[in-house]
Amino acid sequence: MLLGLIDRIARSVSGPADDSEVRTQKTLLVLSALLFLAPGLVWSAIYFVFDERLSAAIPFMYVLVTLLGLVIFALTHRFALLRWIELALILVLPFALQLTLGGFVPSSGVVLWSLLAPIGALVLGAPRPALWLLAFLVLVATSGALEESLRGTNALPGSLRTAFFVLNIAAISTLAVTLLAVFNRQRDQAMQLLAAEKERSEGLLLNILPKQIADRLKAGERRIADAHASATVLFADLVGSTALALELPPDALIGVLNDVFSRIDELAQEHGIEKIRTIGDNWMGVSGVPRARDDHAQAAVRMALDVRDFIERYRTPDGRRLAVRIGLNSGALVAGVIGKHKFVYDVWSDTVNTASRMESQGVAGRVQVSQVTYALVKDEFLFEERGAIDVRGRGPLTTYFVLAAR
Repeated sequence: MLLGLIDRIARSVSGPADDSEVRTQKTLLVLSALLFLAPGLVWSAIYFVFDERLSAAIPFMYVLVTLLGLVIFALTHRFALLRWIELALILVLPFALQLTLGGFVPSSGVVLWSLLAPIGALVLGAPRPALWLLAFLVLVATSGALEESLRGTNALPGSLRTAFFVLNIAAISTLAVTLLAVFNRQRDQAMQLLAAEKERSEGLLLNILPKQIADRLKAGERRIADAHASATVLFADLVGSTALALELPPDALIGVLNDVFSRIDELAQEHGIEKIRTIGDNWMGVSGVPRARDDHAQAAVRMALDVRDFIERYRTPDGRRLAVRIGLNSGALVAGVIGKHKFVYDVWSDTVNTASRMESQGVAGRVQVSQVTYALVKDEFLFEERGAIDVRGRGPLTTYFVLAAR
């Protein structure tokens, strides 16, 4: 029944913009207010029966004001107002009840209930919870100062006062531990959400930046620009993708491009090639950046052959064949991060431009490399010399087609 009540309260008090923490705070406050109503009436009746009518009026006042606060909350959804009303009631009324019953011992230490105000402020997210603790301490000190001037007794039987002592200590301890447990649970949930969000953010960051570069950015390095004496740049372009875009429905086209470039990304990861970007139907990566490696050219050529072989085997859902044009060049380049809101890790140099020309002036289904890359890997792969081609911006250059690994 209690779980069902909690569920109904949570649904009724939660707003569409509430996060899990606010939803929990609202549910806990309303549930506590409702659960205190019945004991308040019982206390009021007991005091009334033993002719402590002023004392009986105090818990009865709590019941009336709480009901009014719940009605206002139901109509206005002003959680902060209900929270303030309940915290003020639980802070002040036990103090007033202790005064009317004759002091600490005659009232069975009922002022201890006021301790729930600072604890509740902490758990329910009230502003400045330390002020509620200060108010509680002031009331306790005031109770001590007034103790000698109080009547020191009341009409309640000694056995009932003892029972109230036991009840007050047990109930307050239980509620305090429960509220702190709820607070700890909220904190743990917040930490879990924070950890999950941090992991998600780092995952997104690693999707656009190499890990070494991301770590440097997180460490506070503001400008990242690295010179690399030797690296190999790879470009791969799907041939005929423009016609494919005209003939395939959008979802089918995206499905094909996702299949192709996801597999190329996997191959890059397998060979240790750093993906730089994908633009349209063109994929670009670099080997030997950001971490230098002696076999950067060999790794890039091996990946290029794997990409070529994959595309030769690949068929679209309607059975079409695809072709890829791949170009590579090796040399010095500069790598770095640009941008403030959308980081981009990129590479620049004539090495990059020549690699792009190796691809754009290549042949569908073949891997074309410059003479620089050829010189680095000629002992490990079989080649076919294409001869000199007129490379835009560079003039005649001797290029080679990679056939296979030796």
